[in-house]
Amino acid sequence: MFGLETGIFFLLCICLFCACAFEFVNGFHDTANAVATVIYTNSLKPNIAVIWSGFCNFLGVFFGGITVAMGIVNLLPVELLIDQNVYHAVAMVLSLLLSAIIWNLGTWYFGLPSSSSHTLIGSILGVGLAYSLLPENVSGVSSVNWDKAKETGFALLLSPLVGFSLVIILMFILKRTVKNDIIFKEPKKNQTPPTWIRSILIMTCTGVSFFHGSNDGQKGVGLIMLILIGITPAYFALDASKDTSHLQTNLVQIQQLVNRIEEPRLATLDQERLRVVKASINDLDSVMKATNGHIPPQLRLESRKDILLISRDLTKIQKDGALTLNRDEAATLSSSLSAMKSYTEYAPTWVILMISLSLGLGTMVGWKRIVVTVGEKIGKQHLTYAQGASAELVAASTIGLSSGLGLPVSTTHVLSSGIAGSMVANKGIKNLQAGTIRNIVLAWVLTLPVSMFLAGTLFIFFRAVL
Repeated sequence: MFGLETGIFFLLCICLFCACAFEFVNGFHDTANAVATVIYTNSLKPNIAVIWSGFCNFLGVFFGGITVAMGIVNLLPVELLIDQNVYHAVAMVLSLLLSAIIWNLGTWYFGLPSSSSHTLIGSILGVGLAYSLLPENVSGVSSVNWDKAKETGFALLLSPLVGFSLVIILMFILKRTVKNDIIFKEPKKNQTPPTWIRSILIMTCTGVSFFHGSNDGQKGVGLIMLILIGITPAYFALDASKDTSHLQTNLVQIQQLVNRIEEPRLATLDQERLRVVKASINDLDSVMKATNGHIPPQLRLESRKDILLISRDLTKIQKDGALTLNRDEAATLSSSLSAMKSYTEYAPTWVILMISLSLGLGTMVGWKRIVVTVGEKIGKQHLTYAQGASAELVAASTIGLSSGLGLPVSTTHVLSSGIAGSMVANKGIKNLQAGTIRNIVLAWVLTLPVSMFLAGTLFIFFRAVL
């Protein structure tokens, strides 16, 4: 028994190390985009820029919440999130992390600004699809949360288009409203820009760095929670800082609304979902009554399973229109489900701090390869003050809005497409370096299938050997 516990502890340490390594790589891979403009416009010295950006990333993760983190986690099938086998959880997490790290390091080595978000989501989808091929799985390809995958994919697809288009519009407005031509000229070598321009560039760099932390950094938080819940469910399956006795009130409210649903009028799939919801409600209700509302550690993973199934299937039934509610009832259901999910969608402060440090430190290392690509190889001309500020302002706004909506977007996609848009706005499409753009687009196109293949293959391998 001692040997088994030691082995599990060792696997836990490996998984946590890999999660921190992913965020560290994410730091120097993605955040390099944020400092390229201030470095190439001489607004900040490279060492100062990366240290400041690393600090802002740290703050972004720490104060950015966990909405995006839970969105990433919810891409995985519920069956994987509640697997009682510790080694299955390890197989899932290691395959996700190793595939993402391999692809990120490969694209970084060649100086290609590909997306860590895109990579991680591809890895998650790969694991979900690989799980559907296992004999013990009975749900087929529906093992992937396709609704969440579509929502996430749409955000990732739309973000570079938004970055490219908005920067062109912003550059058009600047050329017609700003009379000072200095912002449209190439910065003089080793000469800092005028104070007002420098301030704007530093502010936009700060914004991109902070919002990168609040969006990309949350993905690392979600990964750590997957590890902790999968390997040590007795401690982390439910938020131990919350009083579980309050779950009973939410459960009663949900049960009253569920009892109103007329099962014969439902489609076959919704009938099955309703049966799952009712069974989960009964199971959770029995546990709550047997323990006087205080769920013991050994029952927390099972209770987590019930909460996730109630939330998932009841939301789908309501979306299909099978549950007709007035405004007050809909508000009651929404608040009750949110209150229940607060026990499963959380992250301890020390987890957020661990990821904050990993991302912040990673920003300060290995940034140069990506910076050179963004600063020198996307366009044929040197980056101007107006181009740098426009690209970063659009990137900061887009990422900040996405974080508020709980949608994962790619800092790399938004900013590098913004730089491309600024070059086009200046001298047309001919101002882009075709070779670089081709390589970047190729990396973007290959990221999803390669990461899916890597993660799926590693998942099946680890399930076979662990």
